[in-house]
Amino acid sequence: MSIDAVHFLQELVSISSISGEEEEAATYLVAVMESLGMEARVDEVGNAVGVREGPDGEGWIEQETVLLGHVDTVPGEIPVRIEDGRLYGRGSVDAKGPLATFVMAAARAELAPGRRLVVVGAVEEEAATSKGARHVADVYRPDACIIGEPSGWDGITLGYKGRLLLDYVYRQPMSHSAGPQEEVAEAAVAWWNEIAAYAEAYNRGRARLFDQLFAGLRHIQTESDGLTNSVTARVGLRLPPGFDAAAFAQRAKEMAGPARVRDYGHEPAFRASRQTDLVRAFNVALRQSDRRPRFKLKTGTSDMNIVGPRWGCPIVAYGPGDSRLDHTPQEQIAIDEYLQAISILTAVLSVL
Repeated sequence: MSIDAVHFLQELVSISSISGEEEEAATYLVAVMESLGMEARVDEVGNAVGVREGPDGEGWIEQETVLLGHVDTVPGEIPVRIEDGRLYGRGSVDAKGPLATFVMAAARAELAPGRRLVVVGAVEEEAATSKGARHVADVYRPDACIIGEPSGWDGITLGYKGRLLLDYVYRQPMSHSAGPQEEVAEAAVAWWNEIAAYAEAYNRGRARLFDQLFAGLRHIQTESDGLTNSVTARVGLRLPPGFDAAAFAQRAKEMAGPARVRDYGHEPAFRASRQTDLVRAFNVALRQSDRRPRFKLKTGTSDMNIVGPRWGCPIVAYGPGDSRLDHTPQEQIAIDEYLQAISILTAVLSVL
């Protein structure tokens, strides 16, 4: 059955799938993959999984490639529409555009006997849980993996920084605002300032962004019931390769004094090799389209951080879209770029 690639992406983007609420989108993905001739299902944790094998394989698989995208999005409703050759909508870039590219390319690629493609629309990538990727990390042992994230149709992402989250909670008895006691908000801000100063000192002499420690104050809120004042704060850190997250978490707890600090969501940075057949296949496909490949290292995280160290296979991230539009009110993808990415990835999968 023939599926119009643009209509497919528009329908997928039109289905709300905030992290934890992906069931409808996963069911739609399974239906589309089945119509394209794949063996498809929703797995035990809610991932949409489609499998296609080369002809006459008789169950013998010599080479398996996992195309790991994600079906969930961050919150925020953007009216889905096509204007001036661009498709607007939450998830169009991050990362339903890359996921739709995976589905279409996997269905079109020419597969030799013994080849297997596994397309995964994972759940909860946008949450610290990454439930979908953690599940498939235990299920598969592929020979190659492509992560579905926006790199631009002529870009190849080789690495992502790591992540650490810190939650700060401090409570103290109510006191008069004219008194000498430090306010809970002041204590939280002082703790944050120490973290920011640590990051600034760490980054001295490190010119490349991928090697720097990024710290951001994501949330701070005070409350009072008339007897107790309290403050909660959250700090998110993007970690460079080799960063000792456990030691830093302990230091952050010591900086907090009597306040409580919880650390979680840790993923170490990961960088893949350029010297693989997978990268070479992308090189060839892009050069045949008169483009010199652009290699990228991203300052965010992705499911590559989870499966890359576990699988130890050749791995890259690829997909259409401008990652600067991730999570923004202006999220949109150029239709021509999406179609071009399908063509590139089809060529890669056909020769890998």
